[in-house]
Amino acid sequence: MMQIKRRVLGLVRGALLKVMPAQTIDLSRLDKVPESMGWPLKRDGFDPTPRIAETRTTEPVHHLTSLMGMGIWLVTGIDEGRAVLQDTSYSTDIRPYVGARGAADGDIGGLGFTDPPDHTRLRKLITPEFTMRRLARIQPMIDAIIERQLDEIAAAGANGEVVDLVPTFGFPVPFLVICELLGLPDRDRQTFMDLGSARFDVTQGGTGSLGAISESREFLKEATRKQRLDPGPGLIGQIIRDHGDEISDYDLAGLADGVFNGGMETSASMLAMGTAVLLGDRKSWDRIRTDEASVDPIVEELLRYLSVVQVAFPRFAKQDALVGDKQVRKGDVVLVSLPGVNRDPAFGDAPDSFDPDRVPDRSHLAFGHGLHRCVGAELARMELRAAFPKLAQRFPDMELVTSGVDDYGFRESSIVYGVESVPVRITR
Repeated sequence: MMQIKRRVLGLVRGALLKVMPAQTIDLSRLDKVPESMGWPLKRDGFDPTPRIAETRTTEPVHHLTSLMGMGIWLVTGIDEGRAVLQDTSYSTDIRPYVGARGAADGDIGGLGFTDPPDHTRLRKLITPEFTMRRLARIQPMIDAIIERQLDEIAAAGANGEVVDLVPTFGFPVPFLVICELLGLPDRDRQTFMDLGSARFDVTQGGTGSLGAISESREFLKEATRKQRLDPGPGLIGQIIRDHGDEISDYDLAGLADGVFNGGMETSASMLAMGTAVLLGDRKSWDRIRTDEASVDPIVEELLRYLSVVQVAFPRFAKQDALVGDKQVRKGDVVLVSLPGVNRDPAFGDAPDSFDPDRVPDRSHLAFGHGLHRCVGAELARMELRAAFPKLAQRFPDMELVTSGVDDYGFRESSIVYGVESVPVRITR
């Protein structure tokens, strides 16, 4: 699930700076996201807040709020959401809205926030590395990392101790895969790890998250500069060898940043929360352990059901447009709620339930859709399809150790939804 959604706060910051002189406002200092914009990020355990379903029923295209005369719209209907995400008349490039300083300090960039022709140029550089043929070469590496973490879980829980699957499984598997994929040396990995989830958390507004973005970009730009002199074995080094000066350090750091944060944080959330869902449904846990044919439909239903990326890249209307039955004006912003569209009744009976036997007549949008669909979708699927069965096969009797959903420590308000803890015992 490569290249993730920046935060809603970044959207607000960019929009305001479009209509006001840049020096008059700095929303990176904002210590709280307004409730009128923040409520779509709220969740009720694994589920979207009930307000999402209520809004979808009455207004699948809902006027969320207005800001300095600019309309901000929330889309929760599947057909309306798909139409917006595939419409190339919208822009996702927010660099013009933040001015020279934003572009220079590394806060903005990467595939998700560029339009053609820049988007086309950059995506051509990275797409070949994520074809099924190229990815097949790293399957043994993914399997080895999973087995290493399963050994760690076995050692930690050998005598009936409680094991937390977030630090032992959910986080390290995608983190180590992405580090290997990018070609980051061991000495840099701890620093990179520390810059991870803070950038998606908008609980305290923009100060922490925007700072984490900038630090992460600076780190990657430095890593890129080093590999210009001595290209490593991973993705960064391969792009340098293949394209050299065709790509700047800034653009390459943006691509690497999208790969890391898109592929790490989202997959970590899926592994942790997905395991919790499976352990709460022993039939599915046993099926993914024993029935190879069940793996793909279970993974796809988990992706739809959990929808860990909560908001698609913001779309800026470059012209007046009709979205559903609502008139969106030029300059307005359209946000597509991915949990909202993926729980649409169009997915069949009880869309708020986890049902691996569901046979929907349309595909989910957990990876987005259209021009900005996640370039690393197949890498994410590879990790999930390998990790869940191996975990269940190694520990068939694994059980959750919780007294309720509060024990998971769900993130209060984050673009990428997740949990702080999944406590288990591996033996009864």
